[in-house]
Amino acid sequence: MAFTVSQGHNINDRQYIAAAMRAPMLEREHEANLGRRWRDHQDEKAMNELVTSHIRLVVKIASGFRGYGLAVSDLIQEGNIGLLEAAKRFDPERDIRFSTYASWWILASVQEFIIRNTSIIRLGSTPAQKKLFFNLRRLRAKIADNSGGPMTDRNRAEIANILKVPVAAVERMEAHISGPDRSLNMTIGGEDGGGDELQNFLVDERPTPEQNVTETHDSAIRARWLRDAMDNLTPREKDIIQHRYLEDGRSTLADIGENYGVTKERIRQIESRALSKLKAALGEQHGEEILIDA
Repeated sequence: MAFTVSQGHNINDRQYIAAAMRAPMLEREHEANLGRRWRDHQDEKAMNELVTSHIRLVVKIASGFRGYGLAVSDLIQEGNIGLLEAAKRFDPERDIRFSTYASWWILASVQEFIIRNTSIIRLGSTPAQKKLFFNLRRLRAKIADNSGGPMTDRNRAEIANILKVPVAAVERMEAHISGPDRSLNMTIGGEDGGGDELQNFLVDERPTPEQNVTETHDSAIRARWLRDAMDNLTPREKDIIQHRYLEDGRSTLADIGENYGVTKERIRQIESRALSKLKAALGEQHGEEILIDA
């Protein structure tokens, strides 16, 4: 049965898979010759023979991912895309069989398809995140007890150590693969359809407009109080407080001491005296303290 890899094939048809498994294996030299004919002359007949003889590899790899809730036929189709890409890029002069080279392309194509379609929530695509996604089920079954219950903290820590990822990453991935996606518009309660939507129970942790206004107003007041209190300091004390607490890039005691030609201990003493003056001034004027993060 002769056939080519294209989207026109019904890969749900068992005849397609059976034909793929019956396709003859290629001798090493014939395989290299097919690769040269495609590379040098864009010989589509050679490309078709090279690809057709390796569709069994696609079926084998795709079938290994049956447990991810996707149709095997779709996985095979994605694997075929990877196989075609491998055939286009194959260099017959390298000391490597096409099956070895194509396996990486097929696997990458199938795994990328699974990650794109397993959830409406986009998963991470870094090598570490992919490794976690595709190994968590296996390791969970191997490490956790067989009771079917959730993993323990010890189980998660062990998996994180094996995969070299943070425990928090294992927890997030476990939560993701343990349950289906839920629509925020799904109804909770109310057998007659009168229940509330899930999104109505989500807490908005952002500050309210009133809180934003109040915080802005209070910040402006505190800033004015601090400016007034700074008038009680000497120029050098003001400069040290400014560099130590009121700038984004806080200077060290050693840096300031070098600028003034004194030791960092001397700057620490001046800083301590200045902070005491600020605290006293604020207490006298407003009956409360403004704490400076030291």
